[in-house]
Amino acid sequence: MQYASSAVLAPAHDDDTGRGRRSGPPPRKGRAGKAGRKRRDPLWAKLLVILGALLMLASGTTIIGQKLIFAAATSSFNQTDLLDPAQPKQHVSINGAKNILLVGVDSRPDQNPNDWVRSDSIMVLHVPATHDRAFLVSIPRDTFVDIPAYNNGKKSNRAVKDKINSAFAMGGDGLAGLDGRKKGFQLLQQTISLNYHLDFQAGAIVDFQGFQQVVQVLGGVDMYVDEEVKSIHIGTNNKTGKFQTPYRIDSNTVPHPVPGVTPKTYHVGNQHLAAWEALDYVRQRDILANNDGDYGRTRHQQQFIKAVFKGILSANVLADPGKLKNVLAIVGKAMTVDSGGIALDDWIFAMRNISASSILTVKTNGGQFNSRNVPGLGSVEEMTPTSLELMDFIRRDAVDTFIQSHTDWVSQS
Repeated sequence: MQYASSAVLAPAHDDDTGRGRRSGPPPRKGRAGKAGRKRRDPLWAKLLVILGALLMLASGTTIIGQKLIFAAATSSFNQTDLLDPAQPKQHVSINGAKNILLVGVDSRPDQNPNDWVRSDSIMVLHVPATHDRAFLVSIPRDTFVDIPAYNNGKKSNRAVKDKINSAFAMGGDGLAGLDGRKKGFQLLQQTISLNYHLDFQAGAIVDFQGFQQVVQVLGGVDMYVDEEVKSIHIGTNNKTGKFQTPYRIDSNTVPHPVPGVTPKTYHVGNQHLAAWEALDYVRQRDILANNDGDYGRTRHQQQFIKAVFKGILSANVLADPGKLKNVLAIVGKAMTVDSGGIALDDWIFAMRNISASSILTVKTNGGQFNSRNVPGLGSVEEMTPTSLELMDFIRRDAVDTFIQSHTDWVSQS
């Protein structure tokens, strides 16, 4: 399967800590999560996942005419077996409805090998049997689920109830590199199958680090800022004029202003954002004008993805074979894909009628918080009965019917 994705220069650590590395301001060392193991990965990694889906789908109409360039670029893609081998075997065919599991992670070069790598972004890309449109459905990382027992060959985990992003971490616990990611992907897939009865015909893991040059190549992005946003990560020291973190994050991840430091502020309106500005903007959730937290951040991420997507498919990129090849090659290095036994060229051709405008992003829980506190885990998100219905409509390839009754669940970004 052809997955192409793009990311940009940005802090490389969790936005909840406010201590990520960034392009522009000087780097700071990240910190491990509590107990050294349960470090959170930055939520903006879902940008990579969304864009990977968009570019994979759009490539049929946009890049198929430059097949030689595309083939050369995608030769850098990392292909391996990610899908759960225990999943019921199906006849391999490009025909019919397809579910693709997209997982975004972030592993830092200085990360402790004993730290858990959690799935920061979990998305189901559903392509109906008609192959003329697609639906992108995210599963919140804090969703409370049943995680089945699992033995990854080095460690065994009993069945537990936990946040869904722990499944990826538990599956790869004790394993390094690609082996850990493959086992993490498989346990996450088993968890989704157990809770939502979904099977997958392809999958991909996206790591943001290989994408840091893409937006630089594009020269930034043009996008509309829909609410005033203050950065908790980037600010300016009023005396020295140097970059400095404008907020101190306490043990409860609550930001407190640092005296004498003015935070970077993004004002409402059309903006041209440099790579570091764009990623900083879409990482924010703590100080949003509308006080909409994670859901506001998700909306901004979707807007940003479309802006980057438009930039990659702009005339000045597509008309420059060298530039296009360079961008796609960078993209491919950060992708680990399992095409489900279907040739990449077949994926491109089958999805050729799907464009960015025919991809709908659907909000689980209608974009509203549905959380409760669980002893030992803190705040968790729970799928509403309507969200469970959505999962069933995905399974039955009838998402159009669900959307007709829940138009407000479709993101307008």
